[in-house]
Amino acid sequence: MLAFRRNGDTLALHASGHPTPLWEYSAAHPGITLWQGRPEVVMVRGNFRLTDQATPEVPLRAARCTGPDEVVLAPAAEAPAALRLRVDGHRVVFEPLDAAFNRCAIRIPAAPDEQVWGCGTQLSYLALRGRRFPLWASEPGVGRDPSRELTRAMDAAALAGGDYFTTNYPQPTILSSSGYAVHVDCDAYQCFDFTAPDAHRLEAWAIPAALEVFLGEPLALVEQLSRRFGRQPMLPGWATDGAIIGLKGGVAGLARFDAMRAAGVAVSGLWCEDWCGIRETSFGRRLFWDWRWQPTRYPDLPARIAALREEGIAFVGYVNPYLAVDGTLYAEARAAGFLVMRVDDDVPYDVDFGEFRAGLVDLTHPAATRWFQDRVLGRELIDLGLAGWMADFGEYLPPDVRLHSGADPLLEHNRWPVRWARVNADAVAAAGRTGEVAFFMRAGWSGIGRHCPLLWAGDQLVDFSRHDGLNTALTAALSAGLVGNAWHHADCGGYTSVAGIVRTPELLQRWCDFTAFTPVMRSHEGNRPDDNLQVDGTPELLAHFARMTRLHAALVPYVRAAGADAQDRGLPLVRALFLHHPEDRTCWTIQDQYLYGRDLLVAPVVTEGVSGRAVYLPADAWLGFYDGAAAAPGWHTVEAPPGRPPVFVRAAAPLRELLLAVGRAHAATEPRNAVMTRSRPPR
Repeated sequence: MLAFRRNGDTLALHASGHPTPLWEYSAAHPGITLWQGRPEVVMVRGNFRLTDQATPEVPLRAARCTGPDEVVLAPAAEAPAALRLRVDGHRVVFEPLDAAFNRCAIRIPAAPDEQVWGCGTQLSYLALRGRRFPLWASEPGVGRDPSRELTRAMDAAALAGGDYFTTNYPQPTILSSSGYAVHVDCDAYQCFDFTAPDAHRLEAWAIPAALEVFLGEPLALVEQLSRRFGRQPMLPGWATDGAIIGLKGGVAGLARFDAMRAAGVAVSGLWCEDWCGIRETSFGRRLFWDWRWQPTRYPDLPARIAALREEGIAFVGYVNPYLAVDGTLYAEARAAGFLVMRVDDDVPYDVDFGEFRAGLVDLTHPAATRWFQDRVLGRELIDLGLAGWMADFGEYLPPDVRLHSGADPLLEHNRWPVRWARVNADAVAAAGRTGEVAFFMRAGWSGIGRHCPLLWAGDQLVDFSRHDGLNTALTAALSAGLVGNAWHHADCGGYTSVAGIVRTPELLQRWCDFTAFTPVMRSHEGNRPDDNLQVDGTPELLAHFARMTRLHAALVPYVRAAGADAQDRGLPLVRALFLHHPEDRTCWTIQDQYLYGRDLLVAPVVTEGVSGRAVYLPADAWLGFYDGAAAAPGWHTVEAPPGRPPVFVRAAAPLRELLLAVGRAHAATEPRNAVMTRSRPPR
């Protein structure tokens, strides 16, 4: 598939069937540079600041081809070789020959009009060209816009403001409109730079193990990447067939749950994060990180879980790999030597989470992972009857710890979410419950889909802000789906409420409208539930939520069909438009619309204070979801009152009649009709 070819003074890497070289080596444009670096990393509660004390870069200007499958690179013709590259199928294997170098940058030629996507879960931008993207698993930040006062204040307090590139789930994989995808097989910190008009620069704080190349149109690339990184299985029915209601509050929360069901909410799950108890902090209501049922908060919980199960309703909880120092599980883990340790003395590395401290289970310690799987996930969660849980905080490995394996924590950091996912998946498998019990994560890295059945978008602000609001949940689903993650969802209503930012009725309604057209519809009370509106906060909000949950449930046959496609081909349920319309350059940068499966086009309202929006229909035959009216390709202006987000059905859809029947039935409960007129594209 790959081969090195010399053309005069230039040595190039070619892929069979691809018209242009992926790399070109010459004295003027060396394809790889190396240098030495010494990192400095500061972490504050999952927020990181990374700097590098680096020597000048050394371009490898001399390339000697020793055959079609191997090339040796050196700084100059007379200099010792620094790097050997060897073709192995679709991989270029890197073999360092000079220990003086521990940094690497790869130059990939680019066309000025080429577009690039990928890099894991991106929250601000789907199309990456023109920007730099550091790749390091972290908290995404609050505000995520350095020009915003909120972001600057959070940065000053705890490095917690973030930026457009900060994400729980980065991945060093890109897809190009030029018909290829590239993955850098390296777990170290990386930075992908797409700012130059003629090249992409892929930088790593280590010498990569290999560069992997895939060829094809975007849809074929997603299939190949999903095969490479692992395809998620079909989710159990409780995750998709109705709403999962998130409630804290113990007995009072259970009473609210019963009232929601009585109000007509289509329910498939009850999610009680606080099954393990709570801790009140200045940030808001936190959980007590000792992963055991708290009977004082939820009396008779096993019986309640069993009764819900008889009605087809799952009970879902929460867990993370940290153990609060004032809990009983911490004492057990410490006594057994199962915690991550400090470098300079023989005591656990306890992290300050703001008003409480917690130790981290060492996921490189085989006995520790078995203990967590059996003692915590098995005995405390699965045996209690939990059908699933949020598996949080996979991105929190500190940079200055001592691990049982002896591995460098800077190289373990990015792969830590994958280790955490595997711990959860293995616990479910050990209980014989794979396919019945499911967990969901926000953190990720290359290979997360092999173990984690469901992603969620993280902790959005409870607002419409450009870099941290409702719209970022959609961008997250689109970008994560490009590298093989078929199942994705978000906290309905957002999570983070700070500095007086609280939910409005409009925000809750628009978020419900969006999540109704995603495979998993799960509500969240947020970090400050008492300060914020909830889906049952007023009769009007409850009626709206119930109506949208019924729509979500009515789409289950279509979602299950799309899920089978995800299993067979690795295609995401929430898809970027360009996956099915790669020739349409307008689709390349649209990130506020999506294809839900192959046959529904959804354009949720993600802007505050509007009653409609512009919608782009790519070349195909489309029908209005609510009225069946034909719609031509191109830009349209569509009225979109709450409860009726713009949705269109592909006329050739195998389940067209089902989809149109669902849309008409939903419209019948709301007399207002969307009006569509031709319009110029929005500026």
